[in-house]
Amino acid sequence: MKRAERQYALVDLLRGARTPWSAARLAHHFEVSARTIERDVASLQLSGVPIYADHGASGGYSILREYSLPPLNLSASESLAVLAGLGLLESSPYHSAALRAAAKIAAVMPDEHRDAVMQSLRMIRVIDAVAETGTSAVPLALLSDAIAARRVVRLTYLSEETDVDSATRTSTVRDVETMGLLRAGDAWVLAGLCRLPNAMRGFRIERITAFEILDEVPPPRDSTVWDDDLSRWQTRRLG
Repeated sequence: MKRAERQYALVDLLRGARTPWSAARLAHHFEVSARTIERDVASLQLSGVPIYADHGASGGYSILREYSLPPLNLSASESLAVLAGLGLLESSPYHSAALRAAAKIAAVMPDEHRDAVMQSLRMIRVIDAVAETGTSAVPLALLSDAIAARRVVRLTYLSEETDVDSATRTSTVRDVETMGLLRAGDAWVLAGLCRLPNAMRGFRIERITAFEILDEVPPPRDSTVWDDDLSRWQTRRLG
């Protein structure tokens, strides 16, 4: 591996690491000496990469999470795939982040295949789920924030209409320990432990008419509870 490639990979590794990596561990990972790693780190620091050292028994090198890597040299098909994927997220809880990411990809796209990629992108159409009449918009970004922060949320949820002749639908207020998001068909679903029945439940986002993130952090739950509940369907993880 060339020096530049190793340094790029080192930054990428530290950005994704949950704990600091020691020089010895990095040296073993990249199959070089600890001294080489120290020189790489010093070189990256001089170029402005915010790598810092944590001292102590569990110390090592870390990097500021906010640091952005230089753009990858994506091919035309790879750029199209990334932009199309981000476009599908525009009607999701990751709407704002998807728009920002798409703008960054478009800004650094090589000129030689920009027109072809954008023309192909315009030929892709999406039919999004339409929010049901009578529901108010929920700040979708708050859903992912609540899950990431492991907060209990209080939501008002509109019941599913079972009688086609009924003009009224009931709603309930529920406290939910958020556990994740599901993409089910054309709908996004907030999944979690609902304290009303004290069981796993899924809540279609378009039926949530009020949403509040509480200060409460729920006790640790066994993640297999959600896995067991999902075992009724064929699902896949995105990461």
